[in-house]
Amino acid sequence: MKHINHILAQNLKRLREERKLSLDKVADLTGISKTMLGQIERGESSPSIATVWKIANGLKISFTSLIHEPASDTVVVPADEVQALVEDNGKVRIYPLFPFEDGRRFEIYSLEMDQGGYLSAEAHIDGTEEFITVFEGELTIRISTDEYTVRRGDSIRFKADKPHVYHNSGETTNQFSMVIHYRE
Repeated sequence: MKHINHILAQNLKRLREERKLSLDKVADLTGISKTMLGQIERGESSPSIATVWKIANGLKISFTSLIHEPASDTVVVPADEVQALVEDNGKVRIYPLFPFEDGRRFEIYSLEMDQGGYLSAEAHIDGTEEFITVFEGELTIRISTDEYTVRRGDSIRFKADKPHVYHNSGETTNQFSMVIHYRE
């Protein structure tokens, strides 16, 4: 884990460069001397919390945006690090690949369902949609009283704000992806 002063140094420099601000301009905005700002950017200083607050307020950003590592532009999710959620006595395995996060209105799952497996879902919040793509096997989805069978290579989108059920109606284990999109 990186030391907080190193993270602060990287974030301050990145933010300043993204906004095309000189050290002089940041000094004007924050009330922190150009010399001190330069030392902070080079990781040569351990600024006080009050100093970090002055920088955050002067740049009109959150305090935590200066002290937390920014999210990576690329994330690899190794399959062996995803813990399955198991339903229907082990017949259904749900792998949360990209769970819901602030700033994103969706989550992505990979699912495997053995022959005859069932998964029942309560209604999601109003306006929620699901996007399903079947990669192997066959999947029947019941939404209220309507049923849809989705086969290998096919996809379906539906409003998930009412109860729905997934059933492996095929003769082999199926595999499918699920994207749940929440309306803003």
